[in-house]
Amino acid sequence: MKRLAKEIIAGRRLQRDEDFNIFLTAELNELLEGANMIRKELCGNKVDLCAIINGRSGNCSENCKFCAQSVYHHTGIDKHEFLDPEVILEDCKKNEANGVHRYSIVTSGRALLGKDFDKAIESYRKMKDECNIELCASHGLIGEEEFARLKDAGVSMYHANIETSKRYFPNVCTTHTYEDKTNTIMLAKKAGLRVCSGCIIGMGETWYDRIDMALSLSELQVDSIPINVLMPIKGTCYESLEPLSEDDILRTIAIFRYINPNAYIRMAAGRIYFKDGGAKTFLSGVNATITGDMLTTVGNNTIQDKKMLTDLGFDISR
Repeated sequence: MKRLAKEIIAGRRLQRDEDFNIFLTAELNELLEGANMIRKELCGNKVDLCAIINGRSGNCSENCKFCAQSVYHHTGIDKHEFLDPEVILEDCKKNEANGVHRYSIVTSGRALLGKDFDKAIESYRKMKDECNIELCASHGLIGEEEFARLKDAGVSMYHANIETSKRYFPNVCTTHTYEDKTNTIMLAKKAGLRVCSGCIIGMGETWYDRIDMALSLSELQVDSIPINVLMPIKGTCYESLEPLSEDDILRTIAIFRYINPNAYIRMAAGRIYFKDGGAKTFLSGVNATITGDMLTTVGNNTIQDKKMLTDLGFDISR
């Protein structure tokens, strides 16, 4: 695996017609060491910290089987309309003061449109004027006009997960398609925005589905790849699924690094499964993370993350 890692560092890029079984049979520690080599050589020791706020919660019309916010599920989560822009601004300033590099408003629903989208634009303009932090957005399947307005308001990156492989997607959601996701990604890129797009692992997909996700994101040339580990939520279709093991999570991360050597591999939900807060993931190819609470699950707080990353020798300066 170290030989392959060196080839990737030298410029080789893995394509769909290659034999990927090596990733499934390789000794895990050797695979992780190779992924860490690629991360060090091509991305350096800088870690990108991202914080998110749940700008609009619940009542989502889509039937994604993993999601606590879908109207198809009964999870007892807090529901609220779009937050007051001043509340968002205050939270952004707090995260800026904590040393976070980027900040995103995330909203439930198929797409954020109308008056709620206007509030989002107002929020981004306020943050752009009063904060020194990269702005990201996650508002579903929006169109060209909305992307242009986001860009004009100061947003630099758009988030739209592909969630899983094209083959497996209909098993996860039927109210929108895999193509809806990729079309949204292409519209964001057309508007001049960078793209953050990743997946959720542990939803019953195969290893080859995970490899396919990594290849698809490479082909889409996304800048940031958040890897979420399913945290089964009571009331959703996946509430009884067994959580993935540490080894399976680490192997998946490493595979994504080999296939996407220059991207931010961003650890999102699921670090709670690691006793060390996910330190191992940063030695297995990860160079970015969401810090603080997730949307409907809890993550590491920023103080904990900064200490952990500094102790590991990473650069977390802004």
